[in-house]
Amino acid sequence: MFFPIKDENPTERKPLLTIALIAANIAVFLFTFFSNDFSSIVREYGAMPKEIVAGEDLHTLFTSMFLHGGPIHLIGNVWFLWIFGDNIEDLFGRPKFLFIYFGSGVLASFAHIALNPASSVTAIGASGAIAGILGAYTIKYPRAKVVTVLFIFLFIHVIKIPSIVFLGVWAGLQMLSGLATTIEGVQVTVAYWAHIGGFLAGMLMAFLLRERSSTPRKEITEEYFRPR
Repeated sequence: MFFPIKDENPTERKPLLTIALIAANIAVFLFTFFSNDFSSIVREYGAMPKEIVAGEDLHTLFTSMFLHGGPIHLIGNVWFLWIFGDNIEDLFGRPKFLFIYFGSGVLASFAHIALNPASSVTAIGASGAIAGILGAYTIKYPRAKVVTVLFIFLFIHVIKIPSIVFLGVWAGLQMLSGLATTIEGVQVTVAYWAHIGGFLAGMLMAFLLRERSSTPRKEITEEYFRPR
């Protein structure tokens, strides 16, 4: 098991939109989680594949990105967004950052829906959108160091590894988990194919979109694997 603490990749500007998205996700979660009608909110604003296929409730492709099923779901998402979102916002500028975020989120939903078109299980969470940010980061900052906690049995190690390794392993685990969900009889509660779809969408957008002209391309890349 592994978990990122931070990346060592400087930015030029304060990540206002990254902070705003994190605040919005937290605010919506607190409102819905402590609501007396959480289930109804999820049914109303979550994305149900069979309804989307029928052309109904298309707004849920966006509203579902702000809903989370529990504290761990929320914390994992906003933590990854905090670590990797600031650099993508700084690199592309705020309008394109939002385009990558929401565009990846929508395409992530389409990936999930394409494989589950008849499902009546409502999908929620910002994971697909944030996976797009991770995909863009992989393309633009493959050598940036990520300070990572490794849990190996009873031992804990803190190491620095290149983002292409960290995010490559993350994407690989999503792919393996997604393939496992295609086995008949396997029950899952995570939309792994949405993660994969969002990640690939973010990578593609990073290739196609122009960077902000004044952006300094700085990366701290030395000493990838030095333990500390």
